[in-house]
Amino acid sequence: MVEFTESAIKTLKQSIEENDYLRIAVRGGGCSGFMYDMQIEEEPSKGDEILEFDGVKICIDRKSSFMLNDTTIDYETTLSQSGFKFVNKKATGTCGCGSSFSC
Repeated sequence: MVEFTESAIKTLKQSIEENDYLRIAVRGGGCSGFMYDMQIEEEPSKGDEILEFDGVKICIDRKSSFMLNDTTIDYETTLSQSGFKFVNKKATGTCGCGSSFSC
């Protein structure tokens, strides 16, 4: 199952309307083979896994759900950047910038 840190949920609550869903997905691409994707949607698609964290509704398609199992999503702020960070226990490798992975 996908988990979110308190920091990630706090940021999402400020960014997403109450009735919207956040779609979390894995797409082919990037220098390591797969990339994480996040989009705001008005409603989930048929067959999506639906999760809710402190009022934030998440939808994940079946293929992505398998690859995101045991993933924690955090929101980090450093001196040079801020953004969501995926910590995926299934990933066997990542690129240098951390935006793509392999399984």
